[in-house]
Amino acid sequence: MRGPTLTPDLCVIGAGSGGLSVAAGAARLGASVVLIEKGEMGGDCLNAGCVPSKSLLAAARAAQDIREAGRFGVHAGEPAVDFAAVMDHVRGVIDGITPMDSQARFESLGVTVLREEARFGDPHTVLAGAHRVRARRFVVAAGSRPHVPTIPGLADSPYLTNETVFALRERPTHLMILGGGPIGCELGQAFRRLGSRVTILEVDRVLGGDDPDMAAVVRTRLIAEGVDLREGWRATSVETRPDDGPGRGAETRLGLTAIDGAGGVDTLTGSHLLVALGRRAALKGLKLASADIIATPQGIRVDDRLRTTNRRVFAIGDVTGGPMFTHMASHGASVVVRQALFRLPARVDLGVVPHVTYTDPELAWVGLTETQALARHHDRSPRVVRWTFAENDRARCERRSEGMVKVVATPRGRVLGAGVVGRDAGELIQPWVMAIRHRIRLGALATMIAPYPTRTEASKRAAGAFHEPALFSERTRRLVRLLSWLG
Repeated sequence: MRGPTLTPDLCVIGAGSGGLSVAAGAARLGASVVLIEKGEMGGDCLNAGCVPSKSLLAAARAAQDIREAGRFGVHAGEPAVDFAAVMDHVRGVIDGITPMDSQARFESLGVTVLREEARFGDPHTVLAGAHRVRARRFVVAAGSRPHVPTIPGLADSPYLTNETVFALRERPTHLMILGGGPIGCELGQAFRRLGSRVTILEVDRVLGGDDPDMAAVVRTRLIAEGVDLREGWRATSVETRPDDGPGRGAETRLGLTAIDGAGGVDTLTGSHLLVALGRRAALKGLKLASADIIATPQGIRVDDRLRTTNRRVFAIGDVTGGPMFTHMASHGASVVVRQALFRLPARVDLGVVPHVTYTDPELAWVGLTETQALARHHDRSPRVVRWTFAENDRARCERRSEGMVKVVATPRGRVLGAGVVGRDAGELIQPWVMAIRHRIRLGALATMIAPYPTRTEASKRAAGAFHEPALFSERTRRLVRLLSWLG
């Protein structure tokens, strides 16, 4: 039996970071909002992504700091890791944030929350359980799901993804990870620091989507900490042997094939298997075709205003197949609210969206990489400057001087792209985001007064290094001599 038809200003499908931002913003601005969510409020970021992973990384970093304290003359030995307590910490952080994303909070803002599966009935209607919603505008923010490849035997094996790994209560003896991207490297390093043996399998190179100079710094650190990196191998089969007695837990065996063309084969056996091969837009069940919305397996097609092929419907976040970051979904939410409520032609600029891999050292980048800049601006010969943390006094004090700031710029000093690899790089990338977004040239950044001693100085120094060839040229030296001669 159908309930009454709801006619809000805005109907939002998905209560992840993007959907919640739209719903809260629109409701606080006085719009009527219906929010539909079939799963947990807070979406992937709160329950299986950013929050639990960074909580786990924090515990792992604490363990590693204890191991490395001897370099300061503080000797503590190998840390005793209570893995169940670590996971209690992770759960506690999630529980502490949950009230902000809860159904009760959003209903207190005036949002009508439907805990149902949503699907389009026609270009103007969404169906959710017994409810029919005919809104002035719709926003699809359905998020994404882990990509699980078709490998013989995998479906019959108890593999983990980011949605299930945080439910573990016992530390894996040997964690095998399919995928050497950000998720695989972050969790691989975390579990290694917490005492697991870790092997990461990657068909290409680890962090292959990042600048090679920056990725090499992270790769070196992972190897130094004992993470086994198997690059150039593809998993071709999965076999699980069940627990068959005391002292012999369940094991998973992977069949491997080298991709270098030499035909090499190998096997790898571990206690747990984590599939970390990226994510795919969650489109199943939405019946987008009923609303004249075009989508591919990669995501919903949108323009730079985040409009779908149905102009009454916007799509934001992971479901579009674009950059799958929480901050991207939140930015998309603000773009949609400005259009849906104020009729302002707001647009998304993907060129100013930073990304961070939260390994230790962290890797952050915004804008064009060196390779992209050379391909796109070859006629202007982009210049590249670097400043290493080995030349930064704060990094020396903390004995964490690995990494660098790397900047790609036009010959006139306009920043095309910039990256930081080093401890807390995600906190240090923001000046470069501002520089690209507001076209702040390197000359202005070089005059920035940075507190001493801080890692921020490395960005100032990198900007200054761009001008050093001209500043300390023979022409400048002749000018100084001339001015000196004139008295």
